Amino acid sequence: MSIIDEIFKLKKERDAVILAHNYQRGEVQDIADYTGDSLGLSQKAVDIEAKVIVFCGVDFMAESAAVLNPDKTVLNPKPEAKCPMAEMITADALRAFKKEHPGAATVCYVNSSAAVKAESDICCTSSNSIKVVNSLEQDEVIFVPDYNLAMYTQRFTAKKIYPWNGFCPTHHQITAGDVLVSRMEHPGAEVVVHPECRQEVIDLADGVYSTDGMLKYAKTTDKDLIIGTEVGIIHRLKKENPGRNFYPVSGYVVCPNMKMITLETVRDSLRDMRTPISVPEDIRIKAKNALDKMLAAGRGEK
Repeated sequence: MSIIDEIFKLKKERDAVILAHNYQRGEVQDIADYTGDSLGLSQKAVDIEAKVIVFCGVDFMAESAAVLNPDKTVLNPKPEAKCPMAEMITADALRAFKKEHPGAATVCYVNSSAAVKAESDICCTSSNSIKVVNSLEQDEVIFVPDYNLAMYTQRFTAKKIYPWNGFCPTHHQITAGDVLVSRMEHPGAEVVVHPECRQEVIDLADGVYSTDGMLKYAKTTDKDLIIGTEVGIIHRLKKENPGRNFYPVSGYVVCPNMKMITLETVRDSLRDMRTPISVPEDIRIKAKNALDKMLAAGRGEK
């Protein structure tokens, strides 16, 4: 029996579904029931009826699914796959930051721990951050932990944003030079980048999209695309748009933590029911409130 057959057999026995982020290895995306960005997968985690969710992503994603689904078992196939950005802020640090800006609403990017979400008024993703910020009554907004996404969001709101100085190492390493070189190497191709990129990179791009936004945009154009985000998405872009050319803005835009999950870890997770995610109930309830508000604001905005 092949490892893929093992996975499908175990999935049926466990009444499980597999969710995979767009940055996962191609072979992991291919065996998933659903692939998507943070918002899309958060919505799926709520909507599906399976008893077990195997979440192929980094740690905060599986934790968010567990927060939203206390009656389901959420498995993280590789708990060592952590999000460096999420680790750049703690609940204590956020509480101190909030004291510096009394009266400001707190928006927390979903790339964060449940404890940080619990200290926030509402969560957002890269696809709905502008909508979330503009939905708030307050004129001042604390935005954690991604500085680049905060600054991108600031372009589309009259509200004053106080950003935390966190970042995604994978996106932050993309430079303006990478964009310029890519344009020379692929004349005529459009450049689309993720809003976690540096502002000078965003300024050079033809479009700025979340990962699911890039997937949607690719279906509306026949132009070649230079992709300014983690290279894992190119697998899905090529799969959904056969015969089209998609070029990474640089070959080094790889999140090593996203690549920790393999077919073997997915199989082992289903076979041994490891590693179940548990969130303390007091934190879960507060974090769920922030996530529920995000889902209400972002429904349909994948």
